[in-house]
Amino acid sequence: MRDVTLVGGGLAGSLLALMLARRGVHVTVFERRADQRAEQVEEGRSINLALSTRGIHALSQVGLDAEVLARAIPMRGRFIHPVNGNTSLIPYGRTADEVIHSVGRRGLNAQLLDALAREPNARVFFQHRVTGYDPRARALAVRDEATGREFTAPAPVVIGTDGAASAVRLALMQHTRMNYAQDFLEHGYKELTIPPATDGSFRIEPNALHIWPRGGFMMIALPNLDLSFTCTLFLRHDEFAKLDTREAVHSFFQKTFPDAIPLLPNLEDEFARNPTGGLVTVRCGPWHLGGQALLLGDAAHAIVPFFGQGMNCAFEDCGVLAELFDVHGGNWADVFPRFFDARKPNTDAIAQLALDNFVEMRDTSADPHFALKRQLEHKLEDKFPGRFVSKYAMVSFHRFPYSEALKRGRVQDRVLMEACSRATALAELDADAIFARLQAGCSN
Repeated sequence: MRDVTLVGGGLAGSLLALMLARRGVHVTVFERRADQRAEQVEEGRSINLALSTRGIHALSQVGLDAEVLARAIPMRGRFIHPVNGNTSLIPYGRTADEVIHSVGRRGLNAQLLDALAREPNARVFFQHRVTGYDPRARALAVRDEATGREFTAPAPVVIGTDGAASAVRLALMQHTRMNYAQDFLEHGYKELTIPPATDGSFRIEPNALHIWPRGGFMMIALPNLDLSFTCTLFLRHDEFAKLDTREAVHSFFQKTFPDAIPLLPNLEDEFARNPTGGLVTVRCGPWHLGGQALLLGDAAHAIVPFFGQGMNCAFEDCGVLAELFDVHGGNWADVFPRFFDARKPNTDAIAQLALDNFVEMRDTSADPHFALKRQLEHKLEDKFPGRFVSKYAMVSFHRFPYSEALKRGRVQDRVLMEACSRATALAELDADAIFARLQAGCSN
């Protein structure tokens, strides 16, 4: 069918709508929020995004990669802030182009919506909340939030791009035998702001993702175009509950993040004002009902943000679905099940990789052996080009299937950390012998 209704006009929904509209599909998008290009952004609930190769590739398919990158800030590596103040930069890649890019969610969504507004095959209805979906009637229940009017919208083909709390997914769960699981971390998050310096410059190194690892919890900071940084504190919910006064907040930061206090002049006010968010992993399946309904992006596979792949994975979803549309002539009955079969193993894998990376970021990144491991990875990539690719590079700088990155990455983590734990410098490590062990481990 050439008429499709998308529920959700966020990042994945707007990109998918753009891809489909350019393929001659008549796309209707219902978005519960007001047009973000005109409304004030909600504070405190938007972890900055890290755009990498998969997301850039998807944007290139609609000609927006250069435009988006022009408003992004490259981050060369992790800038580590230990308690003792001896900071260090651990590069992500070994070449100048192996970087990830800090982008603002609102600005990126606006760029996608601007492009979508130029498509004659697409219509976006803002402040229209989908409250239900009847697969038998092939119709959506919609509420116009501006007027309060409720109505039924015919929807022969529906794609739910409406996030981790998807209304489309809930409806499919009620009408099909869908398996579903959600797992919340014991950690939540709270956003804070490092404003520009008084001279109008960045207060800290702009071309890096800053991490304050503290073993069991951490804080990160990503740069913004206005020369500020968006900080995110990840802490157990029971520990957040203890920080219920200005004095408790100040004391906690003075003890755990002393070098950050001068960077956060509005710390206590922001801490009290900004909400504490939850971190959830969603796994479900199947994502489709025949050729009439599909889940995509966070609606199908929400993940925690610790590998910076939530948006990149959802954008890759869009590209895969569009390619399957081309291959199968727009026959959704063929496209939807093939999409699920192709993506499910990989989205399960990136969900696990993201959980694993949380432990690495908060507990391991300050370990000198971790920095040595990264140096060793770069040496192996230089010595065995194309034959050794680090786990991080497979995920962020290439488009290896996530499932392959998980499998190979686990072997790498075990072999490389074992080797580095017995050394103090790169010169002490035998790259040839380590590479042979990696090959043997990956073949088993």
